[in-house]
Amino acid sequence: MAHKLIQDTCFRLGSVLSKNKLRIALAESCTGGLVCQYLTNIPGSSIWFDRGLITYSNESKIELLKVNQNTLSKFGAVSKEVASEMALGVLRVSHADFALSITGIAGPSGGSIDKPVGTVFFAIAYQNKIIFNDSKIFPGSRENIRESSCLFALNQVLALTLNPQV
Repeated sequence: MAHKLIQDTCFRLGSVLSKNKLRIALAESCTGGLVCQYLTNIPGSSIWFDRGLITYSNESKIELLKVNQNTLSKFGAVSKEVASEMALGVLRVSHADFALSITGIAGPSGGSIDKPVGTVFFAIAYQNKIIFNDSKIFPGSRENIRESSCLFALNQVLALTLNPQV
């Protein structure tokens, strides 16, 4: 069921991006490229999909996206602040109009009292500024958390691309 919803959302997003001559780039951590996989399953996605970076380690976030080491130390990799820096970072190194970042704890271990398993942060950047930043706590297995993260993120990008103010 989740696969079908995600695929349908990707198709709709691709249509909107293509129609408006917009491109998207991604920086994924806990989803490990799953959003990119879904997006590139759409025929013709090379028109509107620029690139995706899987920045799973802190080192990769620093090296590829220029996430500040102090931000990582102060807030942790799973935070609003890091999600924002990831989105801005992938936007800077791409030719995209929109950038989406996802960072979280997919489990089954790694959670804490403050950030339990299922905690995921999202950011969307457009024109070098953050236009969306949110977090969710998704229940279920590692697979469920990753798929729920994909669907939520894609729906947020779709909603923003349909907004005439963006």
